[in-house]
Amino acid sequence: MLKSGAEHLESLRDGRVVYIGGEKVDDVTTHPAFRNAARSMAAIYDLKAANPEFSFTEQGEKYSVYFLRAKTRADLEKRTRLHRAIADMSHGLLGRSPDHVSSFVTGMATNPLVFGKYADNLTRYYEHMRKEDVYGVYAVIPPQAARNPEYYVKKNIPIPTLRVVREDDDGVVISGMKMLATGAVFANEIWIGNLIPLAPDQLPESITCAIPVNAPGVTLWSRKPFELHAPNEFDNPLAWRFDESDSMVMCENVKVPWERVFVHMDALLARDIYIKTPGHCYGNHQSNVRFHSKMQLIVGLASKIAQASGAHEVPAVREVLGRFSALEAALGGMIAGQIQDAETWPPGHLTFNRRYMYAALNWCTESHSQIIDALRELCGGGIFQMPADITVMHDPKLKAQFETYWQTPQLPALERMKLYKLAWDLIGSEFAGRHLQYEKFYAGASFIVRNHNFREAPWDRYHKVVEDLMASYDVPVAKGAKKKVA
Repeated sequence: MLKSGAEHLESLRDGRVVYIGGEKVDDVTTHPAFRNAARSMAAIYDLKAANPEFSFTEQGEKYSVYFLRAKTRADLEKRTRLHRAIADMSHGLLGRSPDHVSSFVTGMATNPLVFGKYADNLTRYYEHMRKEDVYGVYAVIPPQAARNPEYYVKKNIPIPTLRVVREDDDGVVISGMKMLATGAVFANEIWIGNLIPLAPDQLPESITCAIPVNAPGVTLWSRKPFELHAPNEFDNPLAWRFDESDSMVMCENVKVPWERVFVHMDALLARDIYIKTPGHCYGNHQSNVRFHSKMQLIVGLASKIAQASGAHEVPAVREVLGRFSALEAALGGMIAGQIQDAETWPPGHLTFNRRYMYAALNWCTESHSQIIDALRELCGGGIFQMPADITVMHDPKLKAQFETYWQTPQLPALERMKLYKLAWDLIGSEFAGRHLQYEKFYAGASFIVRNHNFREAPWDRYHKVVEDLMASYDVPVAKGAKKKVA
């Protein structure tokens, strides 16, 4: 089925437990910390439902395209078009939109045998997500400073890292914390897993499962909501609509039925399921496309800022804008290459080129801070010359002064203020600060991303290039010496 936006909002009124500090949120669809972002998520469902291109039919049922298991290049292109449409709606600012974790699970479902005795569970869960148009997010990292259980055992205090505490004929019981469930406030279900390798003896922590957000014993602890502190859309146009929220997931004796368990008591498999299936590739292709939409926003904003100050004709500024344009095109090329050089893997399926995907992932996580810093330089001090907020327009005398003295040959005062408020929400606000941190770590620490690139590199091919070159010449014969005759 294809959910509507209204249906998705209704699905969030399910008794879930969400805290903002000490405040318990009654309804995430109406609370001022979350209501606008909830509607942004709902708009994604309306987009999919309204456009036939964004669904596919299998055995007479219609499903969202991000649940499509690709068998042809056309299938991959179809997936990418939907990722791009969703990313463009939020200008790449919703990192964990409904197509992200759904892509992970879909990629895994192309090669479910990796899951061993839980293969059928994975397949049925994929079918469940597809049928109900589930918005899933994940929490797949242990809490910082709590990754060594020995300390807690010695102190005789509870281990904070989420783990299985008991099991019975009906399933397992999990307790502890997982980070960081971005988007969980607006989601239906949470995928609990392990993207960071576990030690061989960390068997209880190896649990991989799916739980409803409203499951008994599940609590979401939200970070500070930026939407709550955005006074209006004019002054904070991005935080007002696109604060997707990040939450710690607290589980207190949460019962998980066996049919929702995908890995148990297997530390190696807990991570292999992402790498030995196309799951990691499907999900992070979406991340690449999402970042590309954000890059287009940055490039467009940089050019508009330069025009607003009259600096767009300055050679040094044109050089910066040209560099921005080249970077955006380079990322677009890496994304296109993932489809052009798609891999036949697993048998009977086609997936995005993993090397190009990981190269793009590395490019995004390493480049964002530098790009934003360059945009800051283009903005200069002009961004601080704007009035505190739009209420300046509510006083006739102040309004007249503002419109007179803040106008430039390039722009009227109000349009200039609107542009700089947008820029500030992208580069300088709390919302912007969160994005700086998010873009650096959403795929893991930088060394993890580079290790993915190392793993996928064709080292034998590289070595052969060197070896063939070295084999094409020999030690030179000393002067005066006779050459050996074959």
